[in-house]
Amino acid sequence: MTEQEGTRNAERTRRAVLDAAVDVLAERGTAATVQHIATAAGLSKGGLLHHFPDRDALLYAVAEDHLERFRLRVLDRVDLSENRPGKVLRAYVRALCGSDTSLLAEYGTFSGIWPALEKVPGVQTLSDEDNDSWFKLFEQDGLDPDRILVVRYATEGLAIAHSYDANVSTRVLERARKVLLGLIDEAAD
Repeated sequence: MTEQEGTRNAERTRRAVLDAAVDVLAERGTAATVQHIATAAGLSKGGLLHHFPDRDALLYAVAEDHLERFRLRVLDRVDLSENRPGKVLRAYVRALCGSDTSLLAEYGTFSGIWPALEKVPGVQTLSDEDNDSWFKLFEQDGLDPDRILVVRYATEGLAIAHSYDANVSTRVLERARKVLLGLIDEAAD
Protein backbone atom coordinates (compact mmCIF):
# COMPACT_ATOMS: atom_id res chain seq x y z
CA MET A 1 0.00 0.00 0.00
CA THR A 2 1.32 3.42 -0.91
CA GLU A 3 1.46 6.28 1.56
CA GLN A 4 -1.26 8.06 -0.39
CA GLU A 5 -3.56 5.02 -0.16
CA GLY A 6 -2.89 4.79 3.56
CA THR A 7 -3.79 8.45 3.97
CA ARG A 8 -7.02 7.96 2.01
CA ASN A 9 -7.92 4.92 4.11
CA ALA A 10 -7.27 6.89 7.30
CA GLU A 11 -9.44 9.75 6.00
CA ARG A 12 -12.24 7.31 5.10
CA THR A 13 -12.02 5.71 8.52
CA ARG A 14 -12.05 9.10 10.23
CA ARG A 15 -15.10 10.13 8.18
CA ALA A 16 -16.87 6.85 9.06
CA VAL A 17 -16.14 7.40 12.77
CA LEU A 18 -17.38 11.01 12.71
CA ASP A 19 -20.57 10.01 10.87
CA ALA A 20 -21.15 7.09 13.23
CA ALA A 21 -20.61 9.36 16.23
CA VAL A 22 -23.32 11.73 15.02
CA ASP A 23 -25.75 8.84 14.57
CA VAL A 24 -24.98 7.34 17.97
CA LEU A 25 -25.16 10.72 19.72
CA ALA A 26 -28.52 11.40 18.07
CA GLU A 27 -29.78 8.04 19.32
CA ARG A 28 -28.17 7.83 22.76
CA GLY A 29 -27.28 11.40 23.71
CA THR A 30 -24.75 11.73 26.51
CA ALA A 31 -24.96 7.97 27.18
CA ALA A 32 -23.04 7.33 23.92
CA THR A 33 -19.79 5.53 24.63
CA VAL A 34 -16.65 5.09 22.56
CA GLN A 35 -17.61 1.41 22.22
CA HIS A 36 -21.06 2.32 20.85
CA ILE A 37 -19.46 4.63 18.29
CA ALA A 38 -16.73 2.13 17.36
CA THR A 39 -19.33 -0.59 16.79
CA ALA A 40 -21.46 1.73 14.64
CA ALA A 41 -18.37 2.63 12.59
CA GLY A 42 -17.44 -1.02 12.12
CA LEU A 43 -14.27 -0.74 14.21
CA SER A 44 -12.95 -2.13 17.44
CA LYS A 45 -12.67 0.28 20.34
CA GLY A 46 -8.88 0.12 19.93
CA GLY A 47 -9.21 0.91 16.23
CA LEU A 48 -11.27 3.98 17.02
CA LEU A 49 -8.82 5.06 19.70
CA HIS A 50 -6.05 4.85 17.10
CA HIS A 51 -7.72 7.81 15.34
CA PHE A 52 -9.01 9.67 18.43
CA PRO A 53 -7.16 9.33 21.75
CA ASP A 54 -10.30 9.56 23.90
CA ARG A 55 -14.03 10.32 23.89
CA ASP A 56 -13.56 14.06 24.38
CA ALA A 57 -11.15 14.28 21.43
CA LEU A 58 -13.67 12.41 19.28
CA LEU A 59 -16.59 14.62 20.31
CA TYR A 60 -14.50 17.75 19.81
CA ALA A 61 -13.69 16.51 16.30
CA VAL A 62 -17.41 15.91 15.66
CA ALA A 63 -18.22 19.50 16.64
CA GLU A 64 -15.31 20.91 14.64
CA ASP A 65 -16.24 18.84 11.58
CA HIS A 66 -19.87 19.94 11.74
CA LEU A 67 -19.00 23.62 11.98
CA GLU A 68 -16.49 23.38 9.14
CA ARG A 69 -18.77 21.40 6.83
CA PHE A 70 -21.69 23.75 7.52
CA ARG A 71 -19.53 26.79 6.72
CA LEU A 72 -18.45 25.26 3.42
CA ARG A 73 -22.02 24.39 2.47
CA VAL A 74 -23.14 27.95 3.13
CA LEU A 75 -20.19 29.53 1.32
CA ASP A 76 -20.90 27.29 -1.68
CA ARG A 77 -24.21 29.15 -1.96
CA VAL A 78 -22.67 32.62 -2.15
CA ASP A 79 -23.61 34.17 -5.49
CA LEU A 80 -20.68 36.36 -6.46
CA SER A 81 -22.75 37.94 -9.24
CA GLU A 82 -24.89 39.68 -6.60
CA ASN A 83 -23.32 43.10 -6.70
CA ARG A 84 -24.77 44.43 -3.44
CA PRO A 85 -24.18 44.01 0.31
CA GLY A 86 -25.44 40.89 2.04
CA LYS A 87 -24.20 38.13 -0.29
CA VAL A 88 -23.05 35.89 2.55
CA LEU A 89 -26.15 36.38 4.71
CA ARG A 90 -28.34 35.64 1.67
CA ALA A 91 -26.37 32.42 1.18
CA TYR A 92 -26.95 31.58 4.86
CA VAL A 93 -30.69 32.10 4.45
CA ARG A 94 -30.74 30.06 1.23
CA ALA A 95 -28.86 27.25 3.00
CA LEU A 96 -31.10 27.02 6.05
CA CYS A 97 -34.44 27.99 4.53
CA GLY A 98 -33.92 26.25 1.22
CA SER A 99 -34.92 22.94 -0.22
CA ASP A 100 -31.69 21.06 0.59
CA THR A 101 -33.30 18.46 2.83
CA SER A 102 -29.94 16.83 3.67
CA LEU A 103 -28.59 20.11 5.04
CA LEU A 104 -31.80 20.75 6.98
CA ALA A 105 -31.72 17.24 8.42
CA GLU A 106 -28.08 17.61 9.41
CA TYR A 107 -28.74 20.99 11.01
CA GLY A 108 -31.69 19.55 12.94
CA THR A 109 -29.65 16.57 14.11
CA PHE A 110 -26.89 18.82 15.35
CA SER A 111 -29.28 21.05 17.24
CA GLY A 112 -30.34 17.90 19.09
CA ILE A 113 -26.84 16.63 19.92
CA TRP A 114 -25.23 20.00 20.59
CA PRO A 115 -26.02 19.87 24.35
CA ALA A 116 -23.88 16.73 24.60
CA LEU A 117 -21.07 18.27 22.56
CA GLU A 118 -20.91 21.62 24.33
CA LYS A 119 -19.95 19.90 27.59
CA VAL A 120 -16.71 18.67 26.02
CA PRO A 121 -13.69 20.80 26.97
CA GLY A 122 -12.94 23.35 24.27
CA VAL A 123 -16.17 22.91 22.29
CA GLN A 124 -17.88 25.99 23.74
CA THR A 125 -14.82 28.07 22.82
CA LEU A 126 -14.85 26.55 19.34
CA SER A 127 -18.54 27.41 19.02
CA ASP A 128 -18.03 30.96 20.28
CA GLU A 129 -15.19 31.52 17.80
CA ASP A 130 -17.33 30.14 14.97
CA ASN A 131 -20.22 32.40 15.97
CA ASP A 132 -17.93 35.44 16.08
CA SER A 133 -16.46 34.61 12.69
CA TRP A 134 -19.95 34.41 11.13
CA PHE A 135 -20.88 37.83 12.50
CA LYS A 136 -17.61 39.33 11.26
CA LEU A 137 -18.15 37.79 7.84
CA PHE A 138 -21.70 39.15 7.65
CA GLU A 139 -20.60 42.61 8.82
CA GLN A 140 -17.72 42.70 6.32
CA ASP A 141 -20.35 42.10 3.68
CA GLY A 142 -21.81 45.53 4.42
CA LEU A 143 -24.91 44.99 6.55
CA ASP A 144 -26.08 46.59 9.77
CA PRO A 145 -25.28 44.38 12.82
CA ASP A 146 -28.85 44.61 14.16
CA ARG A 147 -30.33 43.43 10.87
CA ILE A 148 -27.77 40.62 10.75
CA LEU A 149 -28.77 39.55 14.24
CA VAL A 150 -32.49 39.38 13.45
CA VAL A 151 -32.14 37.67 10.07
CA ARG A 152 -29.52 35.17 11.23
CA TYR A 153 -31.34 34.00 14.33
CA ALA A 154 -34.73 33.94 12.61
CA THR A 155 -33.16 31.76 9.91
CA GLU A 156 -31.61 29.38 12.42
CA GLY A 157 -34.82 29.18 14.45
CA LEU A 158 -36.84 28.28 11.37
CA ALA A 159 -34.32 25.59 10.37
CA ILE A 160 -34.43 24.02 13.83
CA ALA A 161 -38.22 24.25 14.02
CA HIS A 162 -38.44 22.51 10.64
CA SER A 163 -36.74 19.46 12.19
CA TYR A 164 -39.37 18.94 14.90
CA ASP A 165 -42.50 20.93 14.00
CA ALA A 166 -44.63 19.56 11.17
CA ASN A 167 -46.18 23.02 10.76
CA VAL A 168 -42.84 24.36 9.54
CA SER A 169 -42.96 22.64 6.17
CA THR A 170 -40.73 23.24 3.19
CA ARG A 171 -43.43 25.55 1.85
CA VAL A 172 -43.32 27.59 5.07
CA LEU A 173 -39.51 27.77 4.79
CA GLU A 174 -39.86 29.04 1.21
CA ARG A 175 -42.21 31.81 2.36
CA ALA A 176 -39.93 32.73 5.24
CA ARG A 177 -36.90 32.70 2.93
CA LYS A 178 -38.53 35.33 0.71
CA VAL A 179 -39.27 37.53 3.72
CA LEU A 180 -35.77 37.17 5.15
CA LEU A 181 -34.11 37.82 1.80
CA GLY A 182 -36.32 40.88 1.46
CA LEU A 183 -35.08 42.17 4.83
CA ILE A 184 -31.49 41.78 3.68
CA ASP A 185 -32.12 43.51 0.35
CA GLU A 186 -34.10 46.27 2.06
CA ALA A 187 -31.04 46.93 4.22
CA ALA A 188 -28.81 47.02 1.18
CA ASP A 189 -30.83 49.81 -0.48
